[in-house]
Amino acid sequence: MRVQSIRTLVPAIATALMLTWALMLAATAPASAQQGGTVRSTHGDCGQIPCWSVICDTPPGASSEQCAMIQVVEADDRPEVGLSVIVLRTADNKAEILRVIAPLGVLLPNGLGLYVDGKDIGRAYFVRCFLDGCVAEVILEQQLLDTLRSGESATFIVFQTPEEGIGIEVALDGFQEGFNALP
Repeated sequence: MRVQSIRTLVPAIATALMLTWALMLAATAPASAQQGGTVRSTHGDCGQIPCWSVICDTPPGASSEQCAMIQVVEADDRPEVGLSVIVLRTADNKAEILRVIAPLGVLLPNGLGLYVDGKDIGRAYFVRCFLDGCVAEVILEQQLLDTLRSGESATFIVFQTPEEGIGIEVALDGFQEGFNALP
């Protein structure tokens, strides 16, 4: 896994966050990457680089600030294949969502696989694609949330062909602290 400095990732994180907010507001296209959020806190340590960032902003049309916990990673051997992993609470505070933005070009029917500490957790299917990437999401049910909180690493699998899965590791160090820091 290659984790990048938060300073070099602010444009990518802002884009992912704005895309997340656009999806939350049922927009038909991703919002502009020119608007960005504020990094409220960072959690975890992946070789002295924070793994999870809590970013907050008031998206266009929203009446209050919204926050999300984000980690942006790339495949070790394929820097063109990266993911934005986003955890957020719905605006009504009734559910938590795990949303993953994968690059364009992934094979959509195979979905997005997830392993935590080597255990197969299952697959999420892509719900839509925008100019910035394709989105898979699941409601964070208690069992999955507990697995992510207690795990050491997660591996998301995207497919470029039916036979070729690309594993992208996401550190779970700091996941619990970041989740607890979400307002």
